[in-house]
Amino acid sequence: MERKKYHAEFKAKVAIEAIKGEKTANEIAGEYGVHPTQIVQWKKQAWDI
Repeated sequence: MERKKYHAEFKAKVAIEAIKGEKTANEIAGEYGVHPTQIVQWKKQAWDI
């Protein structure tokens, strides 16, 4: 099974949503169809930039 690849724009959009803190990682994950752990990783990467 091949891993999904996400575009940088998509990752940034999801990370920004997570950084805002208006929704939980689980809520965002359900909305965008990604795993909550992935959102936490993208959020951390965004903060590290």
